[in-house]
Amino acid sequence: MKLSLSRVVSGCRLGTLTNLGKNGVQTMELPGCLLYTKTGSPPHLTHDTLQAVEGVPAVVQLTLSTLVELHEVLEEYKEGIGKFIGMPESVLYCSLHDPGTPCPPGYNNNKTVSIWGYGGRMEMTASKFMSMQRALQPDWLQCLSDGDTISGETSRKRAKKSVDRSLSFLDECLQLQEKSPELQGSVMVGVIEGGDVLEERLRSARETAKRPVGAFLLDGFQGQAMAKETKLKLIASVTAELPEDKPRLIHGIGKPDEVLECIERGVDVFESFFPYQVTERGCALSFSYNYNPDPEAAVLEQNGIQDAGKNGTEKDINETSKADPEITSFEIFLKEKR
Repeated sequence: MKLSLSRVVSGCRLGTLTNLGKNGVQTMELPGCLLYTKTGSPPHLTHDTLQAVEGVPAVVQLTLSTLVELHEVLEEYKEGIGKFIGMPESVLYCSLHDPGTPCPPGYNNNKTVSIWGYGGRMEMTASKFMSMQRALQPDWLQCLSDGDTISGETSRKRAKKSVDRSLSFLDECLQLQEKSPELQGSVMVGVIEGGDVLEERLRSARETAKRPVGAFLLDGFQGQAMAKETKLKLIASVTAELPEDKPRLIHGIGKPDEVLECIERGVDVFESFFPYQVTERGCALSFSYNYNPDPEAAVLEQNGIQDAGKNGTEKDINETSKADPEITSFEIFLKEKR
């Protein structure tokens, strides 16, 4: 995998990832996103439909939490998850958790990380984790890490633990990868942890960058527990510490405005679970691409639109937001009268 940056504009990194996949012929434009899947299949899309869609991401996101039950089957199959799910030519990235399903906190320790599959909780040691990766044979894999620091304000002690554990898991997984012929061509993605403690985030970034990883993942920013200003400041500080020649991924960020804010702070690759969540809510994406840099004019324009649409629709909108507070300003509820 090779990253070529064409330019950096106001923090936004524009470039291309080349030499992707086992045959090295796939490319990915940056900033870019991953193709979100559940159990190796894009939700609501058949393979035939997927082939008819233009602009499908080159890199497919597999989530270990939805695939743990297939471990024994894939070990016996021996040809990897790509061929098993009918995507032998795709570039496969295996993440630990499903971004569309929050994980219960409080179940990680010094030796194991808990993965929540369809059958419940599974404790994952580094050796068991790498055994599963040998069966999956992904092109990229998120290293085992302790990202259980997003349930609220993280104590300095807990943040330090998350970094120490994640670095320990990384060292062990890198050693096991060296001994695994099936994973010699796979890219290990180092994970940056540390909760909302800046010093620990920076330590995690610096120490992870010393290891032979091919990419970096900014973990622990999913959900709304962390204040937005804190989140953006931490992301900018972390990316400033990372080498420029390797891609930066982030988990749990999918809303259009949040994606743009992270791109401005040097993040390259995002997940695409947001359209799935919108679909599950019975909504459709409905938003403008117009961008107005004048905040005062934007507010006046927004107020004008709201005043014009008050009659007859305000009641429906209020009822909808009460029924499902997760609905964002980028969506329209398909059962509304309007």
